[in-house]
Amino acid sequence: MQTRRALLKTSAGLTLAVGAIAALPSAVLARAPIVGRQAAGYYRLKLGDCEITALSDGTVALPMAKIYEGIEEKDAETYLAGYFQKNPTETSVNAFLVNTGDRLVLIDAGTGDLMGPSLGKLVTNIEAAGYKTGEIDDVILTHIHADHSGGLSRNGKRVFENAVLHVNEREAKFWLKADAAAKADAGLGPQIVQAEAAVGSYIAAEKFKTFADDAAPVPGFTSVLRKGHTPGHSAIAVESKGEKIVFWGDIAHGDVLQYDRPEITVEFDVDQKQAAATRAIAFAEAADEKYLVAGAHHAFPGIGHVRRDETNYDWVPLLYSANY
Repeated sequence: MQTRRALLKTSAGLTLAVGAIAALPSAVLARAPIVGRQAAGYYRLKLGDCEITALSDGTVALPMAKIYEGIEEKDAETYLAGYFQKNPTETSVNAFLVNTGDRLVLIDAGTGDLMGPSLGKLVTNIEAAGYKTGEIDDVILTHIHADHSGGLSRNGKRVFENAVLHVNEREAKFWLKADAAAKADAGLGPQIVQAEAAVGSYIAAEKFKTFADDAAPVPGFTSVLRKGHTPGHSAIAVESKGEKIVFWGDIAHGDVLQYDRPEITVEFDVDQKQAAATRAIAFAEAADEKYLVAGAHHAFPGIGHVRRDETNYDWVPLLYSANY
């Protein structure tokens, strides 16, 4: 029978043993090397009957203080520093996988090999999350910029070989049916070439569909035209059992400055004025309706809520949970 005295004797013996080990020369203990990488980038939550998996494509240091429009670079840098964000600013690229029980749907497709080695980790993280690319039934793009469509194809072949690709029809027209002037434009031209390369293999395989403004890309998913960043930029929404999440795409770049000053745009907004107006609408709706928001460039996992505060709005990241 274990008694208190026996326990104390055992504890005393353990203390002596630990002390003896500590007295050994330090050379006996192997030093662990610095790992230098993060754990697999995925995070899951339940939304009604759906399972949402946030997926990291990686992060990249961007000169956001310079990229923001409508504010002096030094002022943007000072503002970001107030939130302990350096310049260049570590910026997330996120995608999201929705398992409805009937289908597996990917929202946005990361950068692929287009934007350097710190990005392009989407497929690795899909597999780490327990899925395979061939299991994905549909891919819906919020828009066709390279950091959302670059991961669709590799070496001219479809990465998501069994998936149907869905894009807003005016977005598809802008990038895939561009006129000669647009193709010759120094800024738009290379983006058009990239868009055609990313989407082309799906068109050739008859795995490409467009959806109208505010229409359902696939059953169970809705879209809201949020034009400005690109002409057909669309938020994608899912609802289940009274819960709602809206995948924002590029309504906001980062999770601080534009919440206080929604009029601030970024240099790659196709229509700067419209992008600012759209952001104001999206912020107000999210704050009023209190649904979950998933942002492509909010710090991973990029999911949270929008609330009003004394300086306009605030981003409130989702509280981490190990269970659901």
